[in-house]
Amino acid sequence: MTMKRFTQPMAWLGFLFLLVSLSSASLPAKETVIYIVRHAEKDTSDPTNNNPDLNAEGKERAVALNGFLKKEKFAAVFSTPYKRTMQTASPVAQRNGVPVKSYKDSKEVAELVKSEFANQKILIAGHSNTILEIVKAFGATPPFETLNDDDYDLIFMVRISKDGEVSLKTQRFGKPHHSSPIPEIKSVP
Repeated sequence: MTMKRFTQPMAWLGFLFLLVSLSSASLPAKETVIYIVRHAEKDTSDPTNNNPDLNAEGKERAVALNGFLKKEKFAAVFSTPYKRTMQTASPVAQRNGVPVKSYKDSKEVAELVKSEFANQKILIAGHSNTILEIVKAFGATPPFETLNDDDYDLIFMVRISKDGEVSLKTQRFGKPHHSSPIPEIKSVP
């Protein structure tokens, strides 16, 4: 009887140890994932307006962005202080219950994300002349040098592993709207 009392608790402890080991071994390594997009199509009816709203096509693209990212849970959403970037990012922020945080400098937002949002998912909305700089600020190499004013359907996903390795995946989302010849990118509706 004494031996039985001793082996049963030991068997349970062994079983619990095995369960804990297996469950932690199957968990994926944490990584920081940053999605970077240009603002959606803007209203160009008034060429003197330097802070226009999105036009109808842009509003559709903002909805398409939210749909494209529907399986992702974001810890933070960043945008420049312009209406067009805020309106592009807002549907994703609202779905995730987070505010759209304003930023002005590409390098500063990258450093903020790396220091305060490690191992989380982040969305950053920018402009045709800033999003490639943001990609670079995270240590990735963009697939091309510049974006044209007509390039609206691109999304860049930068992954930073727990070991600091950086990878980049470039895709298109929503209705096609681009003029830059972009090498082999997967299109997603």
